[in-house]
Amino acid sequence: MALRHAVLAALLDGEYSGYQLAKAFDVGVANFWHALPQQLYTELARLEKEGLVTGREVVQETRPNKRVFQVTDAGRDELEKFAAAASKPSFIRDDLLVKVQSADRIGTAQVIEQLDERVSAADAKIELLDGLLEQMRGDADEEEFLRHGERIGPYLTCLRGVAFERGHRDWCLRIAAVLRERQTTHAER
Repeated sequence: MALRHAVLAALLDGEYSGYQLAKAFDVGVANFWHALPQQLYTELARLEKEGLVTGREVVQETRPNKRVFQVTDAGRDELEKFAAAASKPSFIRDDLLVKVQSADRIGTAQVIEQLDERVSAADAKIELLDGLLEQMRGDADEEEFLRHGERIGPYLTCLRGVAFERGHRDWCLRIAAVLRERQTTHAER
């Protein structure tokens, strides 16, 4: 997947400025795609040049003018082609795993500390995502929303984000506990 597809997918929900798009990425799209604001601005310019998005200037009285972008029919066609293409299997690429891989040959105090930090970060992300899910669903319960909600794509990706963060948090908790236990056992010898 290229950044272009994530940007096009994010723009399906409406017209966004680069700043608004960056905020949307921070909150929702970050579940499955990370991009820096500079990358988003560059990609928006590229997509506009290719005719996949269209931009227009919005005049603002008390603030500088801004450009807002929306997906064109060609952009929707691009997303259709992307959706029809086979997906590559996902993979994990995480420096913390390299540290854990080495844990029985190196000191583990700093690795445990980093695992604890990841637990805190995952808890914060779960809380944020749970709030987004609640906001998207409104008064409907989850099953009702999934059956009849108007736009469920962002909800479904948010569910994946929650599942990922919970799995990651649980793994970090378990590994930190194992390494602590081993520290205690080795200290007693």
